[in-house]
Amino acid sequence: TDGLRKKLEASAKTGKPLRVKYGIDPTGIDVHLGHTVPLRKLRQFQELGHQAVLIIGNYTALVGDPSGRDETRARLTQEQVEKNAQDYLKQISKILDMSKTEVRPNGDWFGKFTFLDVLSLTSKITVQRMLERDDFSKRFHSRPESIPIYLHECLYPLMQGHDSVEIHADIELGGSEQLFNLMMGRRLQDAAGQEPQICVTLPILRGLDGVRRMGKSLGNYVGVGESADQQFGKTLSIPDDLMKEWFTLLTDRPVSEIETLADSTKTHPMIAKKTLARDIVAFYYGADAATAAQANFEKQFGDKKDPDNIPEIAIPASEATQPIGLLALLVKVGFCKSNNEARNTVTEGAVSIGPERTKITDWRATVTLEDGLVVRLGSKKIVRIRIG
Repeated sequence: TDGLRKKLEASAKTGKPLRVKYGIDPTGIDVHLGHTVPLRKLRQFQELGHQAVLIIGNYTALVGDPSGRDETRARLTQEQVEKNAQDYLKQISKILDMSKTEVRPNGDWFGKFTFLDVLSLTSKITVQRMLERDDFSKRFHSRPESIPIYLHECLYPLMQGHDSVEIHADIELGGSEQLFNLMMGRRLQDAAGQEPQICVTLPILRGLDGVRRMGKSLGNYVGVGESADQQFGKTLSIPDDLMKEWFTLLTDRPVSEIETLADSTKTHPMIAKKTLARDIVAFYYGADAATAAQANFEKQFGDKKDPDNIPEIAIPASEATQPIGLLALLVKVGFCKSNNEARNTVTEGAVSIGPERTKITDWRATVTLEDGLVVRLGSKKIVRIRIG
């Protein structure tokens, strides 16, 4: 805290903005609300006149951050990472003013590294110090057999730390599980003769399940790029005990309001949750979209009517000349991954089609495809068929 205060005071005295760093690895196609916790803090620094520096970790993503992991991350190819990165900035622009944001892919420097550069970087830390890292320590001492720690994983904190050296970071933001990586930046900056950055850690946002951290690989996330209706509906699905955490980390409401909204004796949980959902949607799409999303939700789930905006899927006219098996249709529109999964959902009575919401429970049934036909799975999945 004292270090941050001194940095801020020096910045105010000299008029020189601080360089505030946040890094994000394009390991998937969606930026989610968990990422926005530090991004929103970065936005606050930006609004105060400081320089936001966004590191797009196109090279660190090839390694995979071991933070908070009890096993090795699956390796991504460079092609996958570059493809994932394409839409990241578009999604992040919903949070940051990109015209005032310095965007730096760390491949700009790591892509030029020689083997001698790698040797120099790895000489900055001992194996003993690396094994003090909490997640590595747990894996190393796990029984009956230790869980493997691959050498490439040990490069990750060094790479993240070197990013700070390259961009001369004054402050780095990250989740609380990132502390080892953030402190590595201080170590490497000191070795490079720079003033070490201040590390600001933020709480980890728990996902829709209310237990694990929000993550793409866990499927328990709300995406920044998802529609207003999707964001609203997903937010309403969170456990009640998550509301205070989400209000605090994802909205700008005062503490006193949050206390009242999160107290079930003062505010009905559903009213509070709809308020939270509106706040989240309004941040990304505006107040009108938030009001419309709530109306759509209540129309679909309260009045048992279809929402106004139904996702559409195009099916070639050549494939619509003959009736299609119901199981094949559910797989085709993306409701199910396999015929076996589709058979289970049908026999459970979860599938309905058409304006009369006709329920189909015979998995052997066939469906005549018509332009505009609506197919539903449960209360949350719905699609309109377009023949063309």
